[in-house]
Amino acid sequence: MERVKPMQRNATAAAADSEPYRPELIAEEEPRYLRRQKPVEIRRKKFSGKTGSYYRRVFVWTLVGAAAIGASTFSVRYLLYSPQVLLLKPDQIEVNGNRIVAREDVQRLFVRDRNQSVLKIPLDKRRREIEELPWVEEASVQRILPNRIRVFLTERTPVAFFRNGTELTLIDAHGVLLDRPDSEDFHFPIVTGLSDNLPRDEREKRMQTYQEFIMDSDLVKPGSSDRISEMDLSNPRDLRVVLTGLGGNGEDRAVTVHFGQNDFTGKYRMLVENFAQWQANSGTVHSIDLQYSRQVVVNPDSTTTAARHR
Repeated sequence: MERVKPMQRNATAAAADSEPYRPELIAEEEPRYLRRQKPVEIRRKKFSGKTGSYYRRVFVWTLVGAAAIGASTFSVRYLLYSPQVLLLKPDQIEVNGNRIVAREDVQRLFVRDRNQSVLKIPLDKRRREIEELPWVEEASVQRILPNRIRVFLTERTPVAFFRNGTELTLIDAHGVLLDRPDSEDFHFPIVTGLSDNLPRDEREKRMQTYQEFIMDSDLVKPGSSDRISEMDLSNPRDLRVVLTGLGGNGEDRAVTVHFGQNDFTGKYRMLVENFAQWQANSGTVHSIDLQYSRQVVVNPDSTTTAARHR
């Protein structure tokens, strides 16, 4: 075994120290011995990324949906085809608000709905058919489950008798002609000058004139409308009214008065306040013409007396 002499060791160390510095060698080896690699974390995903509670909720809602569909199907079949919801007898149709309209007339309109579910009955169509009945002004129709129909009526209100030739019928404020029921006793003035051929809106307009005069006469003297015997509406520019009891003292002689087309309140007040004087001047008064402004013509068809009012 050879021994290294001290001089040789010193020479070797000096040679190593004199070798040039190579930093790349240190850079390559430093991570291997000086740096610790961070371990890569591996995450394991569960199947489809969903939890077990999610699938339980889906299952529960699926059952709920299936049950709801089944219940709906059963309910629809029950409401459309079950004998418990069929309209079988007239007694299942309830009619309210009728006094003149016969209950049977309303029930007759539902004959075509017999043996059908009440849900299949066209309520709007039946309502329109009911409103076509002469005495019905307005109607409403409701379903009452499981198997009933409820009808509410508003009947028309007559305001006058309508003379059509030799027959007397009734007429309401809208100009609708009504059959006269045998079971009712009415006390109205008679209107003339209208016909079935006159358009409905025109009849209504002239009946508004009738209503206006009724109210104005009662405004001047309460109860005056009871003295009206007949009202001629044939001429829209001249309302002709037959009045009784103007002379007082129980006198029922009829007097025909022409009121023109406006200012019924002022003209009727003039009539009430001056009739006694006109009768004293003219004797028996048969007719009076008030349609001219500030002028009264008494008995224009026979002995005429004219009086001017300022």
